[in-house]
Amino acid sequence: MKSPAQVQELAAWLAATDIGLLELRTPEGVLRLGRGPAGEVETLDAQDEGAPQAPAALVAVAPSVGVFLHAHPLHAAPLARPGERVSAGQPVGLMQVGPLLLPVHAPQSGVLIAFLVPDRQAVGWGTPLAELQAAE
Repeated sequence: MKSPAQVQELAAWLAATDIGLLELRTPEGVLRLGRGPAGEVETLDAQDEGAPQAPAALVAVAPSVGVFLHAHPLHAAPLARPGERVSAGQPVGLMQVGPLLLPVHAPQSGVLIAFLVPDRQAVGWGTPLAELQAAE
């Protein structure tokens, strides 16, 4: 985990931006910094690797800033539908960044539960886009 001085430095950098949440994952653990009700930066969560952790939700996240598309712009059918089984690495949507289309991949095999973002919604990097249930 980061030292208290490093956490303070990260908090100062975050305070100088308009970013609302910063999550830093390292082999040693997870650190989450966010803005409180008055706009001050506070530590939301810090977990060491040795501490028991709740299982993370299985989600496909935005690989960049852009517009999330459920289907290719030239096709009506979505790349994946809720309730459909998907394979690890299979595209479940697309990110449109100007004329560029980037695939949003399923992180592992499972069933697509739901899209967490409406079609053609602008999103930021790392935004959860689709929830999956792991294959048994």
